[in-house]
Amino acid sequence: MPVHYWDSQHGVRGRVLRFYAGWMERMEELAARLRVAAERRGWEGFHTPKNLAMALAGEAGELLAEFQWLTPEESARVMDDAAKAAAVRSEMADVFTYLVELADVLGVDLVRAAQDKADVVEERYRTGYYGEPKANGQGL
Repeated sequence: MPVHYWDSQHGVRGRVLRFYAGWMERMEELAARLRVAAERRGWEGFHTPKNLAMALAGEAGELLAEFQWLTPEESARVMDDAAKAAAVRSEMADVFTYLVELADVLGVDLVRAAQDKADVVEERYRTGYYGEPKANGQGL
């Protein structure tokens, strides 16, 4: 299935096939691996949408904690420190894993959902609007 995108430089709607080619396959493999791992451990009864959503929120909080109290400049360089980078990658993986598991349980195609959301954003928010002053000079 082609992915729609908006080429803001040229103002032309296009189709991108390359994105779906390997990404969907990898997502399906990951979801299957996580599903089997949960089944082998007897966790599938705990992997309800509510529990997975709560676990996702908890892991997002742990990811946020890695950035707590950092300045914007420090947060931009967080991956420069090996230990901090490992912690951030680990928390990102936890967030992603729970999101994939939740999508699997609910039957949501995450890539399609994200593409659909990007289409909504493209329609809702015009390019260059945010950060530019309004005609009355009052900013946003």
